[in-house]
Amino acid sequence: MLRRILLASNAVVAFAGTAFAADLTPPPPPPPPVPVWTGFYAGVNAGYEWAADRSVNTFAAPVFAAPAWSTELALSTALATGSNSLNPNGFIGGGQIGYNYQLFTTNWVAGIEGDIQGIAGSRPSSSFSGSGVPADLPGETIVSTVTSTKQLNYLGTVRGRFGYLLMPALLIYGDGGLAYGGVKASTGILQANMPFAPPFASGGSLSNTQVGWSAGIGLEWMFLPNWSLKAEYLYYDLGKVTYTLSPLAFSSPTFGSALLYASAPFSSTRFNGSVVRAGINYHFNWGAPAPIVAKY
Repeated sequence: MLRRILLASNAVVAFAGTAFAADLTPPPPPPPPVPVWTGFYAGVNAGYEWAADRSVNTFAAPVFAAPAWSTELALSTALATGSNSLNPNGFIGGGQIGYNYQLFTTNWVAGIEGDIQGIAGSRPSSSFSGSGVPADLPGETIVSTVTSTKQLNYLGTVRGRFGYLLMPALLIYGDGGLAYGGVKASTGILQANMPFAPPFASGGSLSNTQVGWSAGIGLEWMFLPNWSLKAEYLYYDLGKVTYTLSPLAFSSPTFGSALLYASAPFSSTRFNGSVVRAGINYHFNWGAPAPIVAKY
């Protein structure tokens, strides 16, 4: 009988020890908070920009020719008409601010973002030249050079964004909206009607803020509760610009300095292109719901 009591007591003690040891085992750590996408954010970006339309087209319309000077006018306007090919591009950098809203706790995220970037790059120029002899006037030769420049100084956008969470911390999105930018372009024409002096010239330029549209696609990764990295491609189109040049007019002391012929040149070009960039954002989470954590 005593032996049975001792065995039963040992079993109770062993069971209690096991249960006590189990109570001492620490619970597993809670999972990290689910990233919060709803709220305001701001950040910086940097990348590269290049133009899609690289041409500056110039056309000279005939305006006036003194008697017996119409063939010189026709050749002068033809030599002043043509296209220069340029390659404006450069590094781009600036900042952005925006707001996200995660729709009804689903994987869909909508928002709006505004940004502005400066562009550090070269101001390319390009020239085309030509010469010719006016019809039936073998003693004359007209030579011509047309030089153009084109530059985008800054670029900004205001875009709506709509994306899907591939994972709680990884957002893929598309965007589109307004684009604006500071543009510059210029054209100069220099001609000479040999053997008569002096050479004659025309020139004009444009400096303006253009408004157009933009669209793009990107990825954003929330690598810390309030910090995200993004990479995106953006296409912009600020439209076509046309600017007039001063009259391309020829006169010579040989003929009493009277106006002998003149044309009205103008140039046109389009400002559009692509941007690839990376950025970092800080998410303020103002007004956002509290992060969800598991409870034990």
